[in-house]
Amino acid sequence: MYNDQYGLSGRPFQLTPDPRFWFESATHRKAMAYLGYGLDQGEGFIVITGEIGAGKTTLVGHLLAKIDPARIKTATIVSTHVDHEHMLKLVCRSFGLNTADADKTHLLAEIEAMLHTNARGGLGTLLIVDEAQNLSVESLEELRMLSNFQIGGRSTLQILLLGQPEFREKIQAPMLEQLRQRVIATHHLLPMQADEIGPYIRHRMALVGWTGNPEISEAAAAAVHQHSGGIPRKVNMLVNRALLLGSVEKASIIDADIINSVVADLEAEVPQIIREPMHFASESTAFGMAARVAMLEVQFAEQDAALRRVLSILINWVEEDRQTGATAAHSARL
Repeated sequence: MYNDQYGLSGRPFQLTPDPRFWFESATHRKAMAYLGYGLDQGEGFIVITGEIGAGKTTLVGHLLAKIDPARIKTATIVSTHVDHEHMLKLVCRSFGLNTADADKTHLLAEIEAMLHTNARGGLGTLLIVDEAQNLSVESLEELRMLSNFQIGGRSTLQILLLGQPEFREKIQAPMLEQLRQRVIATHHLLPMQADEIGPYIRHRMALVGWTGNPEISEAAAAAVHQHSGGIPRKVNMLVNRALLLGSVEKASIIDADIINSVVADLEAEVPQIIREPMHFASESTAFGMAARVAMLEVQFAEQDAALRRVLSILINWVEEDRQTGATAAHSARL
């Protein structure tokens, strides 16, 4: 709803990851450096971890936009709640290989043949596995075994594992010693720093035509950092709501008062989850943060839909009044 008020061509703070809005914070710049180094090696595992909403998916989207498909063939696995027996089928399907009624021997043969074909054609092969914290030790071992495929003494498959912080603990399992020895690059995405919040907000708004209205005060950016802990998705949620409130109040400046009002509203909306003042960074567990973000997303979606319905009704009323007025005027002239 605030797009028209502020002359924006799109939603700059949608919660769905979008690589078009890539912002190179210090931690994301370092992650890209590690990814670049890892890909240059052409073998082993690269591990990227981060809190929920830290920007892992956006990072991968940015990486894929930079990868030359004539040099590296990529595939992505997102659904990792599977046992090790189904992991190979997921890998095959992600690369478009036939898996109908195939046993493990056939699946491995299909994968190896594809890897050799790519290598002979001068292509590297990168498998991206998201939500790696959900993988069992056995599934991770299956992936490690795939990394054994070689041609001419060179590895034919490289694997990028993306996961939440607990994945760092999972790979410390004694059974995964061989996998750990093959990790050639790793990075943990940190929250954005306080001085990055203002540039982050303005960067995303500029991509949808923002020309300075509304102004984003430094105090507002500081308040966003305080209440979001610097997690990008939580920043997006707060600023999205702040712009909505600003448009309702026809504010030309988004200041700390608007941010604090949004926080107060959110706390009032979800009392069953938010028992204390909204300081996201102090959440004790990943589960708590996930539940909190999920609830807030649902609340926002419901409110956005309700506001759109109200706006539609108001527009219809205005149109009906205009038509009624025009009819009355015409009748008077007759």
